[in-house]
Amino acid sequence: MAATAVRHLRAAGSPTAVEPLPRPVLRAVREDERMPVDPAEFRRVLGHFASGVTIVTALDAEGPAGFACQSFASLSLDPPLVAFMVARTSTSWPRIAATGTFCVNVLGEAQGPLCRSFAVSGGDKFAGVEWGPAPGTGSPRLAGVPAWIDCSITTVHTGGDHLIVVGRVEALGAVEADAEAGPLLFHRGRFGRFDA
Repeated sequence: MAATAVRHLRAAGSPTAVEPLPRPVLRAVREDERMPVDPAEFRRVLGHFASGVTIVTALDAEGPAGFACQSFASLSLDPPLVAFMVARTSTSWPRIAATGTFCVNVLGEAQGPLCRSFAVSGGDKFAGVEWGPAPGTGSPRLAGVPAWIDCSITTVHTGGDHLIVVGRVEALGAVEADAEAGPLLFHRGRFGRFDA
């Protein structure tokens, strides 16, 4: 189709070479353009948004890696995509990124201590934690979680001091046996539970 359009333009006597647009002027954001938002106030206000809590895991040559993550969301139904945000300073993220895969383990209301153990940097976060390989990627699927989503990384975007990771869902599942158990929630710096 493009070749036909070029032949038509040549036959009509139109020039086929198109001058490129000038490059945009790129500049840094000046201090007077920044919103005067105090980081502590930012955290306090956004802490009013309640979220679920997850543990994102992967398996590399060194063994299992993972971190606690509350910034997780479904992104697309077709294709099935999910996303999570991770701090650029995370020591677990480089290991997970290198595998190209991850498993999101959705935590239940009684799993606050498990979340706390994965929220700290360093140490063996998997000490005493039972897990098995997720069926799609082999990433650690933690025992006792109410739901899990097994993914391959498709894209990673920058977002300030965090990265936005998008994954394509390869497999997923939920435990329906304990339908009465609720999710682990995080609100204003504390764990909570859902009451219908």
